[in-house]
Amino acid sequence: MADVYLHGHHTSVLASHGVRTAADSAAYLLPHLRAGQRVLDVGCGPGTITLDLAEAVGPSGAVLGVENVPDPLVQARSNAAARGDHRTQFELADVLALPYAAGAFDVVHAHQVLQHLTDPVGALREMARVTRPGGLVAVRDVDYASMVWHPASEGMTRWLDLYRRLAHLNHAEPDAGRHLLAWAHAAGLTRLTPSASLWTYATPEQCAWWGGVWARRALESTFATQAVERGLATPEELAEVGAAWQAWSTHPDAWFAMTHAEVLAHI
Repeated sequence: MADVYLHGHHTSVLASHGVRTAADSAAYLLPHLRAGQRVLDVGCGPGTITLDLAEAVGPSGAVLGVENVPDPLVQARSNAAARGDHRTQFELADVLALPYAAGAFDVVHAHQVLQHLTDPVGALREMARVTRPGGLVAVRDVDYASMVWHPASEGMTRWLDLYRRLAHLNHAEPDAGRHLLAWAHAAGLTRLTPSASLWTYATPEQCAWWGGVWARRALESTFATQAVERGLATPEELAEVGAAWQAWSTHPDAWFAMTHAEVLAHI
């Protein structure tokens, strides 16, 4: 069964992913990076985390970002050029059949990838295959059921229910975070360091940005398209969801947090 990326690659999605950094999305991995390492970033999106990883391993290192569709790679290459990074490479590849030799990389990283896959265990096995003995596989995924916010919002509650139902219809796991350790065990990985961290949106600026992003994505992304196509929501209902996000984003008491699980697997 083909994997479905529920967010899609609409400009509203890439804009959201394009503000991610290694500091806010891969802090658990950064202390383990060394100059000269070879790093593979699976599901690199617009490449902002990838380019930070490249800075961490320095000019003697080599970093490759991969995606299974070409659209995000255009933005990734543009971001690399804007940063003056002419070393980091971006190319097409499937995480379930990576076109690289066994042990080709020191570190293989994936952020918010396993939650979208029908076979996350197989993906972890493949990531481990291309990691050298003594290297690291690093994965981080959110747990959608952990998302909490204030003030209460019927429209945002509707959004979360829709998202989780659509993910399950795609045979993916939106609450991936809680499963990471079990998936790693099922993949045969034994030397594991699990951890967790939060994304929190609490300042007026943060809430305005986060709420604005989802107000657009509720109407324009693959999430919206699938919700209508599968008969789970009408365009009018999605407009109400988007309006709820927008209203939350400007509320003086707005607060939102979500838990991410992380696993470092020592190969």
